[in-house]
Order: sequence, then structure tokens, then C-alpha cells
Amino acid sequence: MPISIYRSTVPVFQRGLETLRTYLDRVESFTQERGIDGTDLVAARLSSDMLPLSGQYQRATDTAKFVIARLTGADAPKFEDNETTIAELRERIAKTEAYLAAVAPASLEGTETREITLSPGGNKITFRGDEYLMTFALPNFFFHVATAHAILRNQGVPVGKMDYLGRLA
Repeated sequence: MPISIYRSTVPVFQRGLETLRTYLDRVESFTQERGIDGTDLVAARLSSDMLPLSGQYQRATDTAKFVIARLTGADAPKFEDNETTIAELRERIAKTEAYLAAVAPASLEGTETREITLSPGGNKITFRGDEYLMTFALPNFFFHVATAHAILRNQGVPVGKMDYLGRLA
């Protein structure tokens, strides 16, 4: 039996967003225990040429909402990409989760053959819907979740592999 595009998107993104939300719990505990400002962690980055933690959250949530929008031909909610606090990152995740919760499984039926055209780095690439999901969208989403994890580890926040994997069924 084939796996549906719905099952390969919405629940997967919801799980990743749950992981990012859990990381914010850890960040809050860490900053309270150490008496440090959480905005410093939100602005932390692994390298000067990489996005900060806030950027990782922005790109992960953008990926989740834009994948659904591109596959269904609908408009995705627009966010400002101006989060600088833990509370603002929480709000962004909540808005993305609400969008995903409203996606009807039927709206993704047949989207595996939909043509998706992107222009990363100015190079026009056209994918079939299932190829877009499996070779571009999901790897991109998990890149940003993993990079958020790495930034937090680098800053001393106690997150580990089981935090990244999230709750197991």
C-alpha cells in the first residue's frame, strides 16, 4: 500500500514542530537556571555565514507551510520573519501548527504528480510533487530542525538525540 502525500507531510511536519517547541522549553529552563537573556540564544548561530536560531525556526515553519501550499495550489499564511524572542518563536510555531491542523487529507490527494517549479539560487528546477517532497522539501525541513538542535547544543543547552527524535509511538 502506498503512503499518502498527506501522511508524508502534515504529521511529519507536526512532529518536527513539536520537537522545535520542546527545544524552546529547554531554552527557557536553561536561561532561567543560568540567569541569562533568552534573546541571546534566539540570535545564536553556528557560523557567521549561517542563519541564527530564529532563522532556523523561520525556515522550518516556512518549509512546512509552503510545501502544503505548493502541493495544493493554495496560499500559505504570511509571517514577518522578525522573531527575536522565545515567545515570538512559540507563536510562530503555533500559527504553523494551526495551519497544518486545518489541512484536509483529501486536499493532498493526487498532488504527487503536480508540477512544482522552484528557483533556488536562480536555477529553475521543476519537480513532480512526490519528487519535490522527498528530494527537496523534507530534507530542507529536517536540515533546519537539526541545525536548530546543533545551535542549542553549541550554546550549552542540554538537548540530545532523544529530544530531536521526539516522542516515540
